[in-house]
Amino acid sequence: MRPTLVPRDLMAESPELARVWKAQVITLLPDAFPGLLGQSLTGRALHDGLWQLEAIPLRQFGEGKHRNVDDTPAGGGAGMVLRADVMASAIDHARQRMEPRAPLIYLSPRGKPMTQAMAQRLAAGPGMTLICGRFEGLDQRVIDHYNMIEVSLGDFVLTGGEIAAQALIDATVRLLPGVLGNEASTEEESFSDGLLEHPQYTRPAAWRDLEIPPVLMSGHHGEIAKWRRTQSEDLTRTRRPDLWAEWCARNGKDD
Repeated sequence: MRPTLVPRDLMAESPELARVWKAQVITLLPDAFPGLLGQSLTGRALHDGLWQLEAIPLRQFGEGKHRNVDDTPAGGGAGMVLRADVMASAIDHARQRMEPRAPLIYLSPRGKPMTQAMAQRLAAGPGMTLICGRFEGLDQRVIDHYNMIEVSLGDFVLTGGEIAAQALIDATVRLLPGVLGNEASTEEESFSDGLLEHPQYTRPAAWRDLEIPPVLMSGHHGEIAKWRRTQSEDLTRTRRPDLWAEWCARNGKDD
């Protein structure tokens, strides 16, 4: 290796790295990657080889002169549906270079909600293959055939799965060893133990007549931990009663 003033293309062809967590993304918009994933901590970790990203253009597996990837919905209706045969060709191509244990995930508004626990499970594995939907979605037969896991970013509809794919990758990659630098930083954040994170403060000690809570300036670590836990519980109870009910049931605590 030698120093250079020429920026490195994070999506350029690179050799497969052994035992490195890998994300494959099958998409009609390969130029959308790495996108924000190429910035900040995830971008630096990608550059340093702590994880790998492969964007697979769905269009190259399309049919005919115009590389068609979709067709009209069976039974009629508006929009277009991604073809099962085209997607299957892309999946078979991708999975040849992926650890078999890595899940095949379809980003879909009807999928199970994306959660911190899901990101933790994915980070503990070898990687994942993500499928970004477009138009009216993907032919159900290919979803069933490959036993895909459907995952949703939330109860709303996007124009495609690329934003959701980047969100899921980001949430997972930041949990990989060495990416954040301080592993303890993920232990107290929101959802790590089922509660929302406590409020955070930093200098200046007083700002516009508002002061940092005195307990945080006391140096008494036991009292600080107690205050933070109380704040997390109160915030979760008030803002996310659904999470609070789950946490209480799991920890045997009265609501």
